[in-house]
Formats: sequence, C-alpha cells, structure tokens
Amino acid sequence: MSDLKETRLSSEQKFSGRLIDLYLDQVKLPNGETSTREWIDHPGAVCLIPILPDGNICLIRQYRYGPGAEFIEIPAGKLDADEDPLDCAHRELEEETGYRANKLTFLTNIHPAIGFSNEKMWMYLAEDLVESITNLDQDEFLELLPTPLEDAMNWVWSGKITDVKTIIGILWAEKLLRKQH
Repeated sequence: MSDLKETRLSSEQKFSGRLIDLYLDQVKLPNGETSTREWIDHPGAVCLIPILPDGNICLIRQYRYGPGAEFIEIPAGKLDADEDPLDCAHRELEEETGYRANKLTFLTNIHPAIGFSNEKMWMYLAEDLVESITNLDQDEFLELLPTPLEDAMNWVWSGKITDVKTIIGILWAEKLLRKQH
C-alpha cells in the first residue's frame, strides 16, 4: 500500500461548542473498504517558553477539568477567529504571565492529538521579557511557577510533568539555552 490517504465520503457534525466541534465521518480506506472516523475540529493554539529576566523559565500550575488534576504547563492559549499565531502568542503571554516579550522566536508546530483532532499548535520562545499585568479569562485560574530549567528537565524525566506541549517546550528550551552557555 503506497497511498495511505483516507477519503471523506460524508461528514456529520454531532456537536458544536465554544471551543471545539465534533464530527462523525464516513471514509474510504486505502484498501477500498469504508469505515468511520470521529474527530474534533479545533481552531489551533499557541504555546510559549518564557525565559524570565533571571534565567528561569516561567511555568504555570493549572487545574484541568478533563483529566481532573492539576498540571504544570508552559503558557498557552487558543487562537481567536482569524487571529495570527504571533499576535495570539503576544496576547496569551501577557494574559497568563503578566509579561510582554520584546523577542518572540517561532520554534515549531506540534499536533498534540493526531488520533482524533486537527489541532495545530505554534510554539514560541519568549525572551527579553518586560513586566506588565496579567489579564486572565474570567474562568481561568493559574499560579506562576518560575523554575530553573534543570528542575523543569528533572520534572519531565521523573514524570512530574506529563503535558505533551510542556515536555516538548522544555526540551526545546534545554537545546536552545544550552547552546547559549
């Protein structure tokens, strides 16, 4: 089988929410058979690795309803309709951390849940930070965790950090910041 593409035969929206839409599609498989696919349409998001003036990275601690637990994460947020990812990165950094970045560097795109979602995330390194004010959403509660990169790396390898975007972000930070020192 050289062509692995599945072809959509039909699509039915099962749910439409504020953040996501859920679809049930009929697809033609590479072998000619048909099957179903349940998938989530997501607007996309940005995630940031903020390097604080003292050299620590700015992590956050936040409760996540789906898994029912608190997680240590890098700041992130969803794209608004027709929003440029770079503009979203600036907005989310200031909203969640109370810092503005004079330098944002695009690192990579990641797809955190390819088995059931089209979500795409843009990852940025945020440097040369200047204090501002936080502006959390009305239903958003988090705690800033300024953390030495070495501690964050240990938390990844020990399993204390399990969020995939955060693991990837910390690994990127370790690679980039190691080169600078």
